[in-house]
Amino acid sequence: MAKTKSEFIFNMIAPVYGLFYQWQKKRFEEVIEKAKETLDFFDYETMLDVGCGTGALCALLSDRGFTVTGIDPAEKMLNIAKRNAKGKPIRFVSGNVLEKLPFEDKSFDVAIASYVAHGMGANERQAMYAEMSRVARHKIIIYDYNQKKAFLTTVIEGLERGDYPNFIKNVEQEMRRDFPQVEVIQVTRQANWYIGTPMEESD
Repeated sequence: MAKTKSEFIFNMIAPVYGLFYQWQKKRFEEVIEKAKETLDFFDYETMLDVGCGTGALCALLSDRGFTVTGIDPAEKMLNIAKRNAKGKPIRFVSGNVLEKLPFEDKSFDVAIASYVAHGMGANERQAMYAEMSRVARHKIIIYDYNQKKAFLTTVIEGLERGDYPNFIKNVEQEMRRDFPQVEVIQVTRQANWYIGTPMEESD
């Protein structure tokens, strides 16, 4: 299968991402603590990190006792994630959420995607929400930008020519097409958790 432009870019910048591993891990820990009154991860056991990158969130969740799987289409990101795992019982899988993921329906309690959705077009985001809903039993979390965007972020995302402005404007409405319940938690000044509850869970 030919590599996408996105895979090429993330393979290229993987070493740079690796430099921020410890900072990312600390930030994820702060965010989880802030959000736990609304969604406490300790209510669940199995986690899927979609677009896991160099594995910072996977490592944090594993340290806290969860059964964790990370999936990413960029092989160089996964190679760094495996090195960072240092023997932790984390499963890393090569795969793209825009295609059918290599997991059975409802394989995980929670699926989370961190700063993945804003880089996609609207149709790609809908495909991602649907596929995450397929593999998650209880919750999906889109951890991404909110309306309080920084100027530098706006400039960078504009240069990348992504769908960043439309994501911020439409994310809740988009998610409601796949999830009967959508909650939003502001977890940092410029980021939210957009939490979707799959149909089976909400019934």
